[in-house]
Amino acid sequence: MQKNIQTVKKIAILTSGGDAPGMNAAIRAIVIAAQHYHLEVVGFYAGYNGLIDDVSTPLGLTDVSHIIHRGGTILKSARCPAMETTLGIEQATSTLLKAQVDALIVIGGDGSFAGLMALQKQWSGQVIGIPGTIDNDIDGTDFTIGFSTAINTAIEAIDKIRDTAEAFERIFIIELMGRHSGHIAFNVGIACAAEQIISFENFVSNRNTNHHEADKLKTLAKEIKQAQANRHASYIIVLAENLWRGGASALAQQLQTIAEIDCTPCILGHIQRGGSPVAKDRILATKMGVAAVQAIISGQSNIMIAEQSNNIVHVALSTAIMHQQGVSESLVQAQDNILALTAQHLS
Repeated sequence: MQKNIQTVKKIAILTSGGDAPGMNAAIRAIVIAAQHYHLEVVGFYAGYNGLIDDVSTPLGLTDVSHIIHRGGTILKSARCPAMETTLGIEQATSTLLKAQVDALIVIGGDGSFAGLMALQKQWSGQVIGIPGTIDNDIDGTDFTIGFSTAINTAIEAIDKIRDTAEAFERIFIIELMGRHSGHIAFNVGIACAAEQIISFENFVSNRNTNHHEADKLKTLAKEIKQAQANRHASYIIVLAENLWRGGASALAQQLQTIAEIDCTPCILGHIQRGGSPVAKDRILATKMGVAAVQAIISGQSNIMIAEQSNNIVHVALSTAIMHQQGVSESLVQAQDNILALTAQHLS
């Protein structure tokens, strides 16, 4: 049975999984929108752990003042293996019932949404997901909260690395986050004019992985040698994490072994998660936070708030976690064209 403004009294918020710049902006928007509809808001700490352990705090306008510019999340975040167990879900349900929560908003990624879907099987309240992950690997939304900031952070870091690469005529292999998606790698690689982008979209094939790595190494070594012969001062290789066995360090070692090419591996790691969110993430988070409360008021449940072509839409949680949305083919094609033209120029 759908709820409306007359029956919804209290909503809960939690941030789950990896943190993403803009989560605080979403929390702020939810609280402000809830106040507009005279709804009580409670925030649970450390993701689903706070829900299971019943650790929460009331959230009012004062609590969310001046947080829109802050990275991380005021509610903290964490992984929660217990939500994959029947006992964990039962404990989370018990907390929601005891607290008399009518609707739960979770800001996170696909694992967080899977927890929502599991919870919905035992709890009759409304559940709404807001996509907050730097990986941008959620289906049904053009962008996720935190992605744009992570892109900017990585670009700034690589631009600085490029200065050193130019000064010493060095080759750097930069490993970027993205889990099993190349959104960050391709966007950052193209924006930084990386000589090579090695990502899932242009590396993984139907061929045997061992053979594919060997083939890629030979091709890569040849292209680096061509660039060096043409007095190419610096060379940047952008590598998606979880792609090359052993990561950037292993790739650097293999290039040294097969072709005596010295490379410096650099793993940007969690620097990509932090920092003040850029304008795009603040605005997206605000739009999604307000839309989440409006969805609750209109009786919606089991949905994710998404943005498609600058419009806010609702996407089923089951659709959001399917992992079918890849990097834009136009981005992949653009990089392929750049590589082909560069190879012609150097040959």
